[in-house]
Amino acid sequence: MSQIGITHTFNLADGRSITLETGKLAKQADGAVVVKMGNTMLLATVVSNKDAKEGTDFLPLSVDYQEKFAAAGRFPGGFFKREARLSDYEILTCRLVDRALRPLFPDDYHADTQVLISLISGDKNTMPDALACLAASAAITVSDIPFNGPVSEVRVGKVDGKLIANPTVEEIAKGKLDMIIAATDKDIMMVEGEMKEISEAEMLEAIKFAHEVIRLQIKAINEFKAKVEASKGKIVKREYSHETNDAELKERVHKALYDGAYAVAKSQNPNKKERGAAFKAVVNTFLDLLPDEERKSKESLVKKYYHEVEYDAVRRFVLDERARLDGRKTDQIRPIWSEVGYLPSAHGSAIFTRGETQSLTSVTLGTKLDLQSIDRALYQGQNNFMLHYNFPAFSTGEVKPNRGPGRREIGHGNLAERALRQVLSSENPYTVRVVSDILESNGSSSMATVCAGTLALMDAGVKINKPVSGIAMGLITDDKGKYAILSDILGDEDHLGDMDFKVCGTKDGITACQMDLKVDGLPYEVMAEALEQAKKGRLHILAEMAKTISSSNADYKPHAPRIVKITIPKEFIGAVIGPGGKIIQEMQRETGATIVIEEINNMGHIDIVATNKEAIDAVLAKIKGIVAQPEVGEVYEGKVKSIMPFGAFVEFMSGKDGLLHISEVEHRRLESMEGVLKEGDKIQVKLIGVDPKTGKFKLSRKALLPKPEQTTA
Repeated sequence: MSQIGITHTFNLADGRSITLETGKLAKQADGAVVVKMGNTMLLATVVSNKDAKEGTDFLPLSVDYQEKFAAAGRFPGGFFKREARLSDYEILTCRLVDRALRPLFPDDYHADTQVLISLISGDKNTMPDALACLAASAAITVSDIPFNGPVSEVRVGKVDGKLIANPTVEEIAKGKLDMIIAATDKDIMMVEGEMKEISEAEMLEAIKFAHEVIRLQIKAINEFKAKVEASKGKIVKREYSHETNDAELKERVHKALYDGAYAVAKSQNPNKKERGAAFKAVVNTFLDLLPDEERKSKESLVKKYYHEVEYDAVRRFVLDERARLDGRKTDQIRPIWSEVGYLPSAHGSAIFTRGETQSLTSVTLGTKLDLQSIDRALYQGQNNFMLHYNFPAFSTGEVKPNRGPGRREIGHGNLAERALRQVLSSENPYTVRVVSDILESNGSSSMATVCAGTLALMDAGVKINKPVSGIAMGLITDDKGKYAILSDILGDEDHLGDMDFKVCGTKDGITACQMDLKVDGLPYEVMAEALEQAKKGRLHILAEMAKTISSSNADYKPHAPRIVKITIPKEFIGAVIGPGGKIIQEMQRETGATIVIEEINNMGHIDIVATNKEAIDAVLAKIKGIVAQPEVGEVYEGKVKSIMPFGAFVEFMSGKDGLLHISEVEHRRLESMEGVLKEGDKIQVKLIGVDPKTGKFKLSRKALLPKPEQTTA
């Protein structure tokens, strides 16, 4: 007998239904919900400790999303045949959910909290990442964990001018945009996506459309919660006390330090380290004046309250003075310089520096053998464009162990990859890898990666439709409705500001975006203004980049691989490869070229890759020889393969041997082949016939030699 759970079903505007279920699975978790749409099912669980660890002054929230291969009836790849570390796609889904949930937990809630989301049944037409936040939010909502939600997410596509909620895989492929938006009933929380050069108005239209769908989902979560309460009783959120507060000390810190913090902001020091040291000096001076015992017991509280003071002072300075911490105007971009071809051995390279943020980016060109294989529960395929982003600790003057890319690095790299992928030419024959190493960081290094990536691709000679640049926008607000939109934000402005809005695009439209909001109730009018200001900044950066390089180089670097593509009839694929790969391996060994052959649409598609034209020409000649049909009467350059008493076997076309009978070697009668020809000799022969029964070729050398003059007695 199966356990009966509590379910609630609601419909999207197009009639597709989504079901929420709880009380059937994972009942020892604080909250557990299954979301089902079509045959796709996600299980979301949340568990939070009752108490916070001593000394913790933040929310230790972890969000993990994992796809079970069994959900699609598949075995995982690899030796162990079980799910291992999260894929980049799973990590990106974790980030989407985390960024939506994290701001909605109370600021003073510091208990270890874990959200786990698993794909337990998969339908290739229903993308699970768009349902992950809905499942997690519903699980927290029906738990006793404090939460200022619900929140939900929706994917938006646009096909033939029509916006679609949670589109199918096919609709996404055909569409003009692919965005995931998170929101509460009132406010947009997060935006992430890629687009085919859409306008700012189109983007805003998509966000508004998504918000209406999200409101429908939030209404459903609240109705679901009401059903749970009707069955099990009212859900009472747990009481907690995770912070020690001292209202008197808070007032004292604000009164003592506000003017000092404001003075540092007003000094507008453009040097990040000096400005940071000045801000720290304000609080350290205060701490130094405290008695030892009081300092020991209250230092962490003082620093916490000073952070709020610093935020208030910076916010007031920006709003009152309409100026920035480093002396710029609100819409002013920091100085930019760039250089291409810096790395002589790379296939393409660029340095892009904007203020105190710098990316050194390289491009490597490869063949189909370098394609990235993607093996997920619901998707198998190959990727010919990769962008990897590295953020070493020295870029911010810190000391940290290098543990490989974290979730932040994967997220930033993905944003830059999506921005650049939109402008790659469809005729690009290469597998392309772009690597951005951040050497300095104060402001958006992901947007520096977009700019450096564009420059490096053009330096490599990779054909792109248009250059792409990126800019990070910020927002400072107060509770009276006053605001300032900041272009090209500093690290301080990102940390203390109310919005981080990254926009990438060409001169004609947006190709990717990422937005996180930390403020409630951002009007759409302000968002529209931010987009227009971002466009101006984007165009300014493009103009600066064009001073270095404005279009792709006409040719690749001398040491870059050259790819020539040819197609042959399907029936000749085996002949080119040869028995056991003998012929293709011999061609590669003799020329140094790499040859990749595959069957597509009943044709053989061959990529010939080499760094010099001679090698490619040699391979082309051999392949053409294999696929060419011998014609009786034609003359060929042949190579003697073996000598027999009755003649010689001559390879007159690649892979094709014919018999040069002893009677066809010369006009004079030969008694033997000894001393006439030897193996390896290159001779011209004429194809004089083909045996109709055996298909064997008959060759003549005599037919090409002048006849000896007849002598008369």
